[in-house]
Amino acid sequence: MKYKIVIDSCGELLEQWKQDPRIESVPLTLMVGGEEIIDDAGFDQKSFLKKVAESSECPRSACPSPEAFRKAFEAGADRMYAVTLSAELSGSYNSAVVGRSLYLETDPEAKIHVFNSRSASVGETLIGIKIMECEEKEMSFEETVRTVEEYIDSMNTYFVLDSLDSLRKNGRLKGVKALVASALKIKPIMGSTPEGSICQLDQARGINKALYKMRDYIVDRTADAEHRILAIANCNCRERAEMVKRAIEEKLMPAKIFILDTAGVSSLYANDGGIIVVV
Repeated sequence: MKYKIVIDSCGELLEQWKQDPRIESVPLTLMVGGEEIIDDAGFDQKSFLKKVAESSECPRSACPSPEAFRKAFEAGADRMYAVTLSAELSGSYNSAVVGRSLYLETDPEAKIHVFNSRSASVGETLIGIKIMECEEKEMSFEETVRTVEEYIDSMNTYFVLDSLDSLRKNGRLKGVKALVASALKIKPIMGSTPEGSICQLDQARGINKALYKMRDYIVDRTADAEHRILAIANCNCRERAEMVKRAIEEKLMPAKIFILDTAGVSSLYANDGGIIVVV
């Protein structure tokens, strides 16, 4: 095998990746109502969201162990790449780095690079796509790493959620001012900082107005859209995602737009009805 891409399970998998031996998802563990759920191919979003709705406790997640990443690197590929959710939001990146070190103890010459996505969800998916593009162009390992790191520098992540409770209760909104105004149906438009933490960009009254305002931020901040892929993740709200896609296409024409359903970790933090956009 020439190369392998290891993605933690916060990254949504394209359908064709699920049977591709070059792609491996390393699962995080979800905890809700005293139950542990492995975020793997058997994840059932509807069942999970029902458990979350019925539980009085906030759901939580635990990152993969370094050993899980070390095992994923055992495929024997010439070049290996790991993509994790933002190091500002999870210990997954650090686990992957330690897993790489463990593997290198047995094979010091192995070529392995761990990418801190500084994003999550479909941000990780886009990075996986960029790695594959570089490999198909037969770039060297070093060229691929440099090109993908530059791509990560250029990425922007946006999201609008019906509820920020899971993010707030799990400590993922550090530095973000209190923005609770549920009685007025105020919905914040959120984004990522260059370092990969979460910031508030704006707010609007009502989910649809917030989504259109998010669209305007995307349009204003995406100068080279015709050369970029834009990805939308939705948590149990495909029609809402399609609406966002049409709204973006009214003002912007990326090279490609695709929509994916959130898997486990993204479903936990996006909550029912959440929309994430990365470009």
